[in-house]
Amino acid sequence: MSTRIFIADDHPLVREWLSALLRQQPDLTLAGEANDAATALAAMLADPPDVAIVDLSLKNSSGLDLIKDLAEHLPGTQAIVLSMHDEVFYAERALRAGARGYVAKQEATERILEAIRTVQTGRIFASPGLLAQLAERMVGRVPGATGGTVETLSDRELDVFRRLGRGQTTRQVAGDLGISIKTVQAYCARIKEKLSLANGAELVREAVRWTEQQAHP
Repeated sequence: MSTRIFIADDHPLVREWLSALLRQQPDLTLAGEANDAATALAAMLADPPDVAIVDLSLKNSSGLDLIKDLAEHLPGTQAIVLSMHDEVFYAERALRAGARGYVAKQEATERILEAIRTVQTGRIFASPGLLAQLAERMVGRVPGATGGTVETLSDRELDVFRRLGRGQTTRQVAGDLGISIKTVQAYCARIKEKLSLANGAELVREAVRWTEQQAHP
């Protein structure tokens, strides 16, 4: 019996590539695809797949929110994050949200297939290097030592922070996330408080600096 895969990614070329890849595998079948969380969740609730491949950045939504919804409503569907970020910071949040696998988009095609087959056996999948970094973070973490760092941000606060770092205005962030400008401003206020930033200009500078650091560690 084929393993049914749903693809949630806002890049058409990525969806095309994954669809073509799945068609070449006799044990894997494409169950559907979507570019935003709401459409993806509705489709999967109507016809649950075995595995969902989810990008962290979806149209008008966050992949982390979709993963949390899947964990709550479709615990039998195993989520794998396929991300532009080969970064332990994002992997840890994704796994905490309920993902069972984490694969960077720049990794080899075989990694995607290995991840799908691994999570279907009930195991967690990530590259050996990433798993080692996750273990180091857990072993080296000191309670209370994360104050004033980006790690203290909630998933939604981090999403807003990351979008500001990419040059989006509060209005654009609100439009992308389907929330009001006042709600975005409230998130910004909490981020400034957590990161000890004096004003909006400092918030944007820190967001840009952090985003560039993530892209070029």
